Amino acid sequence: MPFSDFYGNAETVTRLREMLARDRLPHAIILAGARGAGKYKLAQMTAKALNCLKRPLRDGLPDFCGACSNCLRIGQADDLAARFAEAVAAREEMREADKRDTRLLIQTHPDVLIVPPDPPQMMIKVGQVRRVIETIYYRPAEGREAVYIFTDSAFMKEAANSLLKILEDPPSFATMFLLTENPGELLPTIRSRAITLTLAALPTAEIEACLARLRPEWDTKQRTLVAKLSGGAVGAAIAFDLGAYISARKDALTLLATAVHPQDHSELFKITETYRAGADGKDKTEELIRTLYWLLEDLLFLKSGTPGLVRNTDIAAELARMAQAVDFTWIAAASDRLGEVESGMRRNLLRSLSLDAFAVALERS
Repeated sequence: MPFSDFYGNAETVTRLREMLARDRLPHAIILAGARGAGKYKLAQMTAKALNCLKRPLRDGLPDFCGACSNCLRIGQADDLAARFAEAVAAREEMREADKRDTRLLIQTHPDVLIVPPDPPQMMIKVGQVRRVIETIYYRPAEGREAVYIFTDSAFMKEAANSLLKILEDPPSFATMFLLTENPGELLPTIRSRAITLTLAALPTAEIEACLARLRPEWDTKQRTLVAKLSGGAVGAAIAFDLGAYISARKDALTLLATAVHPQDHSELFKITETYRAGADGKDKTEELIRTLYWLLEDLLFLKSGTPGLVRNTDIAAELARMAQAVDFTWIAAASDRLGEVESGMRRNLLRSLSLDAFAVALERS
């Protein structure tokens, strides 16, 4: 899989390859972009290009073969979700005393270390950064350059300060990637010591064209829907669980319809009863809340006279009818109430009751 397989943002990819060609890759690179934009994929590609044993040229710029021992071992971490799950499972099998002192790290090649947010807080912790400090000043064992990939910008304060110490005195043979959806989450002192490359959102038409090739089981309306919901992030579009979204949207529309047109609540209670405790219930509720926000945003677009911005284009007529029955004040109140449901989830309030209260309270708004 050469750089040419990276979809979109050709200018950013070319800029990285030109730096490789001049051996001028910075010691720290902030890769910014929406979730699913391809930040991790591009960081992995660069790690392979840095350490590829063949390092072929394509279009006059460095690339990677994807077949040498270094490329293959680095590539074992391409599926970040799978490696993350394995690391979590391995830690869970440890003795309790060891588990407390073990931080999550992913390493399939001796010169490439991946640092994901550590559960349950899902933040980069000081123990993880200390591991980077312990190893970053040793020369690469088997490759040209050591690569460290921080997959999230949510750093605990002490961890961020420790990282800053490396950035103030970096070794010449190591590169760090800091992946983020929002560079503003990083300390200004960290941002000032790194270059920032942004993966821009792709046009909806480009996402649709990609989906036509990679998700042929979806029809035109479905591809348009997913392209709009992905926010211009092709990775998010390809991995989009359309079935789960349609199911969540059906429930979300029932909640909103009950609030807009007060009636028998039996259907509402039947739906909210399925949003129970447990990990599955938490994920299901989070999907429902996200879907409700998207629907409320679509209603706002319709009320504002900008129907071209509506994401849920396949149910535009239904949303248009609902928009006629509400005003801006109702939409704002619904958004506020939804925020209260999110807050209640963090306090472990009963989800079904929170959702019931959300719909019923809006009847009086």
